[in-house]
Amino acid sequence: MKMTLTEEFQDTVSELHIWNKSILDIMTKLQLSGAKVARAAAKAVTVCGCVEVDGRKNIVSFEKRGDGSQVRGALCEDCRASIEKEIGENLYYIVSLCNCLNLNVDKIIGKELERVKALGKYNLM
Repeated sequence: MKMTLTEEFQDTVSELHIWNKSILDIMTKLQLSGAKVARAAAKAVTVCGCVEVDGRKNIVSFEKRGDGSQVRGALCEDCRASIEKEIGENLYYIVSLCNCLNLNVDKIIGKELERVKALGKYNLM
């Protein structure tokens, strides 16, 4: 049976994460990597300027009007690569934490997908 991409990633992370498998170390690195994702996205606005943020009041509406995002413009190649790298590192530490706690990432994603589908537009309000 062929492994899913998430199963293969989780298995690979388990094989490669040989240094300091302390749950405290993993949790702090996960928190740091999350901050790096936010910083890379903020730098796309403040340093590069390839995207802008429209900070006016975000009006919640269930009608489909545009993408609903407050982001204007498109990421340049450098900012996209930087943000993707940081998100990838964040995923590595999420999966490391799952491995430490013997959790299956594929099952977690499946359960979350079911929950999101069930709640529909009322998800995470």
